[in-house]
Amino acid sequence: MKSFLSLFLIACSATVFGQGTSTEEVIRRVADNVIQNTSFKFINTNTKEKYDSTKGLASSPDIKADSKYNKWMYVNGVLTIGMMQTANVLNDKKYSDYSLHNFSFIFDNLGYFEALRKNKAPKVEYGAVFNISNLDACGAMSAGLFDVDVLANRKDYKAYLNRSADYILTKQLRLPDGTLSRPNPRNMTLWADDMFMSIPFLARMGKLTGDSKYFDDAIKQVENFNKYLYDPTTGLFFHNYYSDDQTNGVGHWGRSNGWIAMAQVELLNNLPANHPKRPELIRLLLRQIVGYSRYQDQTGLWHQLLDKPDSYLETSVTAMYTYAVARAVNQGWINEKYIAIAQEGWKGLTSKITADGQLQDVCIGTNMDTAIKFYYTRPTELNDTHGIGALLLAGAEVLKAERKK
Repeated sequence: MKSFLSLFLIACSATVFGQGTSTEEVIRRVADNVIQNTSFKFINTNTKEKYDSTKGLASSPDIKADSKYNKWMYVNGVLTIGMMQTANVLNDKKYSDYSLHNFSFIFDNLGYFEALRKNKAPKVEYGAVFNISNLDACGAMSAGLFDVDVLANRKDYKAYLNRSADYILTKQLRLPDGTLSRPNPRNMTLWADDMFMSIPFLARMGKLTGDSKYFDDAIKQVENFNKYLYDPTTGLFFHNYYSDDQTNGVGHWGRSNGWIAMAQVELLNNLPANHPKRPELIRLLLRQIVGYSRYQDQTGLWHQLLDKPDSYLETSVTAMYTYAVARAVNQGWINEKYIAIAQEGWKGLTSKITADGQLQDVCIGTNMDTAIKFYYTRPTELNDTHGIGALLLAGAEVLKAERKK
């Protein structure tokens, strides 16, 4: 039987940061934890053998990326954006080097998986890179890859980015008015999440190319999603809109509202300063910030269901909201007094970060349902990737605000 002392020490290793830990230290521990837990290896899921590269490996659909951080998933696109901003605010290329390594690890091994796919192997790793069929598969990862390619400048990255942009502009399912939608759970369903799965990348392409079609589409999405999903009674957004019966879903789900806030910020980050739509976009962002500030818990955190205090306190939405308001203040888009919302949000977040840099109480990936209980009972997972990228972005902006002060 373990002694009381040993149990106490184990418990201490999982405790959150104490008061007085600097914002920079928190950011570094979170980012370093990701780096330390990324293997940059492939694994044969059948034999459990691991490999540094696919070069010379026999063709097998059992070969997968070993680490969740090396997967082609939208959450890793957000993580990339967060890592790149962390490198910038801390002036430490360790974090940008990590993201460059991550994408080179994927792209340098794509040939192996492309051959498997051509041979019609089932469930090929990185299959979504070859066959873009939804926004989750391309939008956020493209925004992250875009930021990496500013440094990497690779032709294969640019080729993918162009394919991704073409998919979003010309192939993704849309309502007759051009609003991005999905075929599930019902045909032509609007998901709040899709603002982030499209707009940040479109805005980056607009800034890079100077082609107004990217900004025009991104702005249209902001305006239309606000039209379909905004709930003036609460000042919050519904998770979804069903086109078949023209109704909204049951819940003001936290993270979906967070995606909306971050998408609007990412558009403003890249939109020309003199763009005629900028004042309207800032107004819409401020309306959302004021709306969600009313539901902030006294701990600084927000709830899984924003207007339901009996739902659990959830960290990914808190990170997203904290980032959005801190960025808006730092850029001078809104009154500096609103920084208090971000400061309280950051306090709440740091109370949920373990000493080794893991984020607690992150809601796992979430679909939608017509019963509100679905959102109430979604599990949380320690250091689920849905929260890490947003946390790094929030920390970067809070640190900038502290430096200004």
